[in-house]
Amino acid sequence: MSDVLQPLIAIKTYRFYFKTKGAVRLPIFAGSAWRGALGHALKKTVCVVRNQPCQQCLLKNACAYSIVFETPPPSNAEKMRKYNAAPHPFVIHFPLSANSSETDYQFDVILFGNGQRYLPYLVHALKTAGQHGIGGHRQVFKLVKVDDINQHGKAQVLYEQEQLNPQLPAEAIECPPLPQYIKLHFHTPLRLSQANKNISAADFNFGVFFNTLLRRQSMISYFHTESPLEIDFAALTTQARAVQLSKTQLHWFDWTRYSSRQETEISMGGLVGTVELAGHDLAEFWPYLWLGQWTHVGKGTSMGMGAYTIESIAACS
Repeated sequence: MSDVLQPLIAIKTYRFYFKTKGAVRLPIFAGSAWRGALGHALKKTVCVVRNQPCQQCLLKNACAYSIVFETPPPSNAEKMRKYNAAPHPFVIHFPLSANSSETDYQFDVILFGNGQRYLPYLVHALKTAGQHGIGGHRQVFKLVKVDDINQHGKAQVLYEQEQLNPQLPAEAIECPPLPQYIKLHFHTPLRLSQANKNISAADFNFGVFFNTLLRRQSMISYFHTESPLEIDFAALTTQARAVQLSKTQLHWFDWTRYSSRQETEISMGGLVGTVELAGHDLAEFWPYLWLGQWTHVGKGTSMGMGAYTIESIAACS
């Protein structure tokens, strides 16, 4: 595996712990509600130029809100010059191991590369957002603690009792040895497209999935680190199209979210379920697959969509 190039993206996971009164009344995929409230609180905190679109603002490349939520490509960027926004430097992630009760609530914010510098802003903004209320019921959440969770699951307190401790350095994700067989578990809707059409369970293939994942990780490394990914993208994506799936158990999960910006319901359905693959086909792709557990993949990643975990299995069933 030492000769396989991989993206060098320093990553940190921060777990936010909240208290609330009564049962949690949030959507099944609450990342959209939290992301919207976070963006509103952050903009209100840092914006010094009111009533002006970020794209027209002179401060757009220096403002915490603009960089985190609008993420404009630099004027000298060689990639995505035709796009108004690059990938955001964060995702909201709901850990499977979360120990939530009726009044306890938690989720992760994963920051990529240079996005680490904006952590204090995010802590303040999420605290404020929780106080103002989340979701249609405007349920109040009190931020009680933030932990730094390293890639091996070890926690260290970052914020507690109004005190923010110094940040630990971000770190590149260590890729373990490639198992003989793996199972990908898609926990939140994976929304992929090809030729402007959503990929259905019947049409899912490794080539489209990996091409989307590789493009995302390449863009993150280009815009948010000092180590852009330099590989033969065409050759790698061509190889990916030849990989066969051993077994798929995917289905389409349809849901919508309300966009306050567009003042309408937006379809965010996608694929959930599992996919099994033989490891001997995946040596060239393994570092990217493993890293994808932190970056997510597909559309709506910043609000928690396209989250998956990898399980090592004895053999494909």
